[in-house]
Amino acid sequence: MASNSLSISRISQLAEEHPDAVTAALCGILVILGFLALQFGWLGLAVFILPAAYVIGGYSSAREGLTTLVQERELDVDLLMIVAALGAAGLGLWRREYHLIVDGAVLILIFAISGALEGYAMQRTERSIRSLMSLTADTARVVLYGDEREVAIAKLEIGDRILVKPGEIIPTDAIIIEGFSTLNQASITGESMPVEKTIGDEVYAGTINGFGALQLEVHKTPASSLIQRVIRLVQQAQTEAPPSQMFVEKFERGYARLIVVLGLLLAILPPFVLGWNWEDTIYRALIFLVVASPCALMASIMPALLSGIANGAKQGILFKSGADLEIIGKVRAIAFDKTGTLTTGKPQVIQIVPAAGYTETEVLQLAAALEVYSEHAIAQAIVQAAQQQQLQLPSATEVQAKVGQGIIGKVNNQIITIGKADFVEATAELTQVSQQLQAAGKTVVWVANGDNLLGIIAVADTLRPEATNTIKRLKNLGVEHIIMLTGDNQQTAEYIAHELGINEVYAGLLPEDKVDVIKRLQKQYQTVAMVGDGINDAPALAQASVGIAMGISGSDVALETADIVLMADRLEQLAKAIILGRRAQNVVKQNIVFALSCIVLLLAGNFFGNITMPLGVIGHEGSTVIVTLSGLRLLRN
Repeated sequence: MASNSLSISRISQLAEEHPDAVTAALCGILVILGFLALQFGWLGLAVFILPAAYVIGGYSSAREGLTTLVQERELDVDLLMIVAALGAAGLGLWRREYHLIVDGAVLILIFAISGALEGYAMQRTERSIRSLMSLTADTARVVLYGDEREVAIAKLEIGDRILVKPGEIIPTDAIIIEGFSTLNQASITGESMPVEKTIGDEVYAGTINGFGALQLEVHKTPASSLIQRVIRLVQQAQTEAPPSQMFVEKFERGYARLIVVLGLLLAILPPFVLGWNWEDTIYRALIFLVVASPCALMASIMPALLSGIANGAKQGILFKSGADLEIIGKVRAIAFDKTGTLTTGKPQVIQIVPAAGYTETEVLQLAAALEVYSEHAIAQAIVQAAQQQQLQLPSATEVQAKVGQGIIGKVNNQIITIGKADFVEATAELTQVSQQLQAAGKTVVWVANGDNLLGIIAVADTLRPEATNTIKRLKNLGVEHIIMLTGDNQQTAEYIAHELGINEVYAGLLPEDKVDVIKRLQKQYQTVAMVGDGINDAPALAQASVGIAMGISGSDVALETADIVLMADRLEQLAKAIILGRRAQNVVKQNIVFALSCIVLLLAGNFFGNITMPLGVIGHEGSTVIVTLSGLRLLRN
């Protein structure tokens, strides 16, 4: 009894998870039993079994076809297949050629199988959503006045402190305030190796904590966490049809009407014009309905694109729709934002040049003692450099920041001034060195003690390690034009572009200026991509033929505006996205050519080769299965 109960439960679960596959399987079993019953002469049993196959395999298609006919007054492929199958069954009963009933059942069976295969690609993206949802914890361990309590994720508030123990899932996006660990971020960013995280680093909901306990502070609402945004974007990707699919669906409606009209003419005219008998005429008309239907053509596109979307998600490339996968493969020009996209977006101390009589350590120590009071990005870079060298910073007093100039204060009873050359009243001692550093795209900070120059500190936004190879790869892929857009000054921009091998630079741009550049590129190259990460990039991302955002460093506005998101901020994934888009284009083109060729050959066979219904069914529905399986090739890397 327990075994039977388990079997029923398992079947029920399969029916719920894979309804199309279970329907096709049941229909297939009934068709085989019906065929065997006819072979052994059990006509009564066959007449009972085969109609059941028609109902189980064709119910869903019949309902969709009738709904479309009644509500939209349009004919579709589903209804054509059902009419052809029922026509074959009726003709079989009339002529007492019961194998025609089996032919009709086989038509419904193969139609059900092709539908199940097409649904498989959709289920792969649905599975990615379910796997992401399974990574979201239900509760978090909130620490309040030394006590721990479980709180529902939805009730977490900004500022809450939560404890995550080794091996646990990070419950929401937060900042580490205590502890050090490695995190497995593969589910979010596609990174294969664990990433080290320490105080001040951001962690993401759905990632898995490694060996160390972490105390986190919630800095955004759980609903706006990275994983929740990804779930919403993947769901959106499933519902949006690409232009090619919309064209084919529109074509299908008119084509279906044409097939019905021609089918009626073929069922009526040949006896009068060609002298055919009525039975053969109706049989040929039914075969025509089967082989002329655009099932394979309809299955040529979406399985391939959905498979490409699923493959991209597995590699940390999030396509918001099938249209974006199509477009990225056609890109002829790419515009890159500089800061945070081609560069890390985090200034770092590159070089310290002390004046005569001082050391690098002394210059950095005194500068950091003042800059610790500033929130400016350059100041933070100097403080971080001192921390990395584990320098003990002396206390500073009477600290005053001068907006746009620098900072001044007293350290060890000495007046220390940090900032631009004219602010510290710099001497000519290091002017030449400073000019060389500035020509190389670096920002120079001067440090002085009263009238005595202590030295200069060169700070720069460093290139992403993979940026140079990414640009080379894109050129090798045949992208015709690569440019850089930035609000930074021309000298710095040109230096960065030269380092990367980018020939054209637009510097000093406001957000609206970036949009104008994208528009000019579109006039020349038609399909243009824009890659960015900040709020100021959002207008250009929206204007571009396809906008691409950095998933981790990118602002919320950029993520929502972009069409494609690189989840791990790995620029090299951009080349993979283009390759995947081109593969999808090729597969779709191959499928369409194959589908149309099969239709033409089957139509010729029907009128000149006298093919039978089983051959017509196998040829037509077999081609549908083949193009569907062909689309699923994109699931492979």
